[in-house]
Amino acid sequence: MVSLNRDDISGLDHSEKGEVTRYMIDENLASVCGIYCGDCEYLYLQCPGCGNIQGRPFWTHEMDLELCPLYDCCVNLRDLQHCGLCEELPCETFLNFHDPSLTPEEAEHSVKERRDALLRRREMGTAKWIESRKGLKT
Repeated sequence: MVSLNRDDISGLDHSEKGEVTRYMIDENLASVCGIYCGDCEYLYLQCPGCGNIQGRPFWTHEMDLELCPLYDCCVNLRDLQHCGLCEELPCETFLNFHDPSLTPEEAEHSVKERRDALLRRREMGTAKWIESRKGLKT
């Protein structure tokens, strides 16, 4: 694994950053909710990844939230690495918290994908799950 920090890649454009991050394993890009931040179009443009900013991605401000409720519950209240380690998955918060621009059908599909991803992550471990996620879109 290559160890780089944000300063090492700050001058790169988005596609170059994607190439660099393909060779890195940054567990902070594995969000608590089952999304792999390495696939996000906003990574390093508006957000360094959920784990790198302790659950305060750019969209929390847009939704008038101080902190992602999933991150808060998982990390701060339950001291877990991700929701897949919680016995209550999928809980009410997990089922109801999603991108508000999604249709009900899209939201349901998104919740199922994130739940399945978290169960795979629990089974594989975070590092192997990240390796399996690289290049895939959620």
